[in-house]
Amino acid sequence: MKTTAHRGLSSLAPENTIAAFELAVKQGAEWIEIDVQLSQEKVPVVIHDKTVNRCTNGSGAVAEMTIRQLKALDAGLWFGEAYRDECVPTLAETLLFAQRHHVKLNIELKVYKGDDIKLLCQQVKTVIEDVDVAPDQLLFSSFSTSALQQMQHIMPTVRRGQLWQKIPDNALSLLDDIEAYSVHCDYRFLDEATARTIKSKGYQLYCYTPNFPDLVADYWDWGVDMMITDVPQDYKVAS
Repeated sequence: MKTTAHRGLSSLAPENTIAAFELAVKQGAEWIEIDVQLSQEKVPVVIHDKTVNRCTNGSGAVAEMTIRQLKALDAGLWFGEAYRDECVPTLAETLLFAQRHHVKLNIELKVYKGDDIKLLCQQVKTVIEDVDVAPDQLLFSSFSTSALQQMQHIMPTVRRGQLWQKIPDNALSLLDDIEAYSVHCDYRFLDEATARTIKSKGYQLYCYTPNFPDLVADYWDWGVDMMITDVPQDYKVAS
């Protein structure tokens, strides 16, 4: 059973932190999913929400905070005392971690209203090239087809996965347009017929975020290739 550690091992450590990534590696994760957006000075940082409110001791929009301000936040204490002083990592720090530990990264490009998609993609490209990460160690995913189209243009050798909650009726044409590698969908909205259609066209099929293996036991028979989950450790037990 193939799994991706969603935002790291986020059931046991604060999401999108080095601590969560370290636990994922200790659990034997091959893939870690992360979320990337830009700070005020346009540095790619690893954090999911538009604001820092939920997962740090601060408040405010990520895009309006400098790296110095973001680094001053505690991104672990909300999860537990053991993670006090955990920082918001940059994409560069996370890529270096992935290189050291030979783990692959599913980089979700977070696009919120008003974001400059081209700038986000260009800044991510610059960091990846500076760290010199091999293309086969990475996968871009996004709910924004525009972001994936931009990456198709500027980093064509890195695979692309389209995120949807529910796979739309025109999925195949959209996937063809971006030369997609994979489809990522909410497991709650996937049915067998749709899964088999996607697989028949040669795409990888990933589901997010099934945290109870028994609920998706049949999905493997449908052709689903990967579960993006907070609890990859539970899938090892289930298998």
